[in-house]
Amino acid sequence: MTDPQLQPYFDFASTMQPEIDKALDRFTQLGDDCPSKLREAIRYSLLTPGKRLRPLLVLMAADVCGLPLMEALPAACAVEMVHCYSLVHDDLPAMDDDRLRRGRPTCHVAFGETLAILVGDALLAQAFHVLCQLERPAGCIARCCRELAFAAGPESLVGGQVDDLAGLPADGNLADLERIHRRKTGALIKVSTRVGAILGDADTATLAALDTYSQNLGLAFQITDDLLDIRGSSGVLGKTAGKDAAQGKVTYPTLLGETASRQRTEDLIAEARDALRPFGQQAAHLDALAQFILHRDR
Repeated sequence: MTDPQLQPYFDFASTMQPEIDKALDRFTQLGDDCPSKLREAIRYSLLTPGKRLRPLLVLMAADVCGLPLMEALPAACAVEMVHCYSLVHDDLPAMDDDRLRRGRPTCHVAFGETLAILVGDALLAQAFHVLCQLERPAGCIARCCRELAFAAGPESLVGGQVDDLAGLPADGNLADLERIHRRKTGALIKVSTRVGAILGDADTATLAALDTYSQNLGLAFQITDDLLDIRGSSGVLGKTAGKDAAQGKVTYPTLLGETASRQRTEDLIAEARDALRPFGQQAAHLDALAQFILHRDR
């Protein structure tokens, strides 16, 4: 039986995930000038069923701000395309060298390294092409493009990935680890709520509250990911379990221990939920999502 506290998230996801998937399918019906093998590899990587956490966050934030959900759908798809590009490149042998993603062979395993690199390039470009199809004022679209570009760039996602590959220094601490994951994992989670809120003409206070929520959510998501890497199975997770330990990578459990890592997750989720108080029941789905992250098993 589903925990009733989580039901608003599951209700929202069950309604909007099919809409996100249909839109992603539509936005990758590419023309004849796109080589068929590239089109196949893009769709293989993007359309594989997943949690769609980031596009759901775009839509939830837009909903809190009173924007009709379908108007935010292109932006939700754009964020998912950037996320998928980052996964395709992250899985490459030159980086994490992973062979399993969302329960299927990774893109470079299925299509080769060269095409996988180009799939990531194509998805990143397509994200901004799709974002510019929003039916919103030009200034609003430009602001969304700027926010997403920064989140995907050298001071955010890419910078975090570089530092993650380098690993923590011998004297690294929790602040150093969280600085990596605020960028590598957290940047796209934060920009998801920002883009949704910007599309809904959110005021400064609303944006600040959603920033606090999503920053804490992003770190909590990474910690649960690290814990699942220890305790989960590849069959359930849909990706290779135990990879971090095999690579000798410093994670939250190796730095803090499992018990302290779980406590840190609980504290972060409590802070995320607290940031939603001004919205009341209007943010019930965001509150339920935070609780889902705390208890997720994949």
